[in-house]
Amino acid sequence: MRPLGTGDPIRLGPYRLLGVLGEGGMGKVYVGQDHTGTVAAVKVLRPELAHDTGLSQRFLREALAAQAVRSPGVAAVRGAQTEGGRPWIATEFLAGPTLDQIVDRLGALDDARLRALAVSIARTLRDIHAAGFVHRDLKPSNIVLTSDGPRVIDFGIARPEHGLTLTTTGQIPVTPGYGAPEQVLGQRVTPAADVFSLGAVLVYAATGHRAFEGTHVAAVQYEVVHGEPRWHGLSPEQHALIAPCLAKEAAGRPTPDQIAGAFALPKKSGTVWKRGPVADAIREREREIRELTAPLLATQTGTEPSRRRLLTGIGASGALLVTGGGTGWWLLRDGGQSRKDLFTIPPAVKTPAARILSADEGDYIVGEAVKPLWERKGAVGTDSPAPLSIRDVIIAGTMSGGIAAFNVVDGKRRWQAPDMVMTSRCLSLSDRLLVAADKEGTLHTFVPSTGEPKWTAKADAKALLAADEEAVYVLTKDHRLRSVGQSDAKIRWTASIPEQFRTSVYPQGAADSGTLVVTTTSGHAVAVSTKTGSTLWVLYNQARKRQLVPSARSGVVYLNGKALTARRTSDGKELWQVTNKYADPPEWGPAQPFGDSVYSTIGGMAERFDIRKGTERWTAYQASPGPVLVQGSGVWVLNDDGNGITVRTYSIKDGSEIWNYSFLSFLGLKVAVNLAVGGNRAFATANGSLIAFPVF
Repeated sequence: MRPLGTGDPIRLGPYRLLGVLGEGGMGKVYVGQDHTGTVAAVKVLRPELAHDTGLSQRFLREALAAQAVRSPGVAAVRGAQTEGGRPWIATEFLAGPTLDQIVDRLGALDDARLRALAVSIARTLRDIHAAGFVHRDLKPSNIVLTSDGPRVIDFGIARPEHGLTLTTTGQIPVTPGYGAPEQVLGQRVTPAADVFSLGAVLVYAATGHRAFEGTHVAAVQYEVVHGEPRWHGLSPEQHALIAPCLAKEAAGRPTPDQIAGAFALPKKSGTVWKRGPVADAIREREREIRELTAPLLATQTGTEPSRRRLLTGIGASGALLVTGGGTGWWLLRDGGQSRKDLFTIPPAVKTPAARILSADEGDYIVGEAVKPLWERKGAVGTDSPAPLSIRDVIIAGTMSGGIAAFNVVDGKRRWQAPDMVMTSRCLSLSDRLLVAADKEGTLHTFVPSTGEPKWTAKADAKALLAADEEAVYVLTKDHRLRSVGQSDAKIRWTASIPEQFRTSVYPQGAADSGTLVVTTTSGHAVAVSTKTGSTLWVLYNQARKRQLVPSARSGVVYLNGKALTARRTSDGKELWQVTNKYADPPEWGPAQPFGDSVYSTIGGMAERFDIRKGTERWTAYQASPGPVLVQGSGVWVLNDDGNGITVRTYSIKDGSEIWNYSFLSFLGLKVAVNLAVGGNRAFATANGSLIAFPVF
């Protein structure tokens, strides 16, 4: 989504418009919210088309047509009218990624999700056809994946049989590669056309590539009418189920009910959209829309913002901020900002993603040293922890001990806060706020892109452990755990942990699914409830030689140590473990879940494992026992080769080394190197320098 621009309306009917979702030949689609907090997708006819009475009338008729479809698998129409001479349609806003976004990000769906997708869309098509309509434009970008299942959107050209297609002059009335042969040829369209489109969608979902491709639109359309679909990547059983949908003749295709019956749903099919990487992406979108709409509710209702609706809150004291490389001062004192100002948090800015390099295009030579994008010498402190990448800035500790934000594009300093303590790491709150602690243990929050101070909280914090949507979790100076609410900056609970662990808590935890997992410097793990702070489970002697560092996602915590293990966050039950008794020492470095895999290091090697079963996928043979980071198509690790520290990158696909960069020792002194990734870049701090690298 992008911000509103010049010429965009601010309000349509009851909806205040928050941003632009997209646009096409007919109009724009906005995110809107009414006074009750209901969010909608609002489609508006283009101004240059609004004067055409016929188009305007047909535009609104489409809304009435979509309203006639009663199905849980479509986005419900909330309203439609003409305002200022421009018609608009408001539909239910679906907070989830589209199918093409999921496949592009995570790859093809597994068989269980493919079957669930096929059954759900087939049943939705049945409902659409039962209302007397043909969708006519079913494609991956018109299927939204939500936690309740797939939903079909965009009835822009849906019409009854023999109905006219709503397009502008010169537009192709069907998406190339997904429209049926009869649509391409301009013949009579029946519900069977949607079945053909579903078949093309399923090929894409199962394989990651289109069923029909060509060098230009005409070539693709020719393949649809005369060519054979690209079946490679389908299992024999999947081919047998999908092939009938792509029959050239409409009469040879199955009905939606027959498709739903043939694709037998897997056991627990209702949970396939609630677990795993796809579910993580869905929850991410749901969280984004909650964050986007929270400030609007706070300012419109004039009531106290609810804990669930707001990500940030109000605090008591102030913060001193240096901007623009030290040329200007902004002093926030008690009472200097109103409650409304402190609660009004702007949306996260767009990440200025760097171009991904390609060896095939001559951007680099495999196996050779990589050329940095930029370097800022003397910019960071030599004892600073790993930098933190937040959208358009990289946060790092300064030489004087405070924190600073640097532009990810060129490394120029945006702002700095000299009173913050960077011996403890900072945390990102959904990329909309940065939270750090000062020497007195007070939490301070800043808008990452600009450094604007927001709420503060006196928490007596020694270290920031973790954060979730509800709270920030800290280790206090008297060795207790404390939860600070993001909606009101108040202390929710303070809890003591078992006495034998009290003075040895490691300053890096993980919060997920109602559980905070912390570890000790002696290799034990303790899990507590994020609601009450009460202890849920304890794991003893998980590590001895390596520091135990938790990483959690989707209700599972991944722990390193004597075994690389996946455990349920709720009760600590082990789901799988991997050991390597031949390594020296036989203990794993910190685990990193990413996509469908978990990465870790052991015995000078980096390894990739299946996130569900713990089965090995590949091994790379040069990596020290530090963090493993993933960005682009590569895995980033540090390797101590005796002469210094080398940054090495390995291919996600097979673990082969792509490039490296060495930080040599000076006068026998080892250099301390820390890594971070984000926005198709990797960042390293070493010898006081902040360096950005490209990714492939």
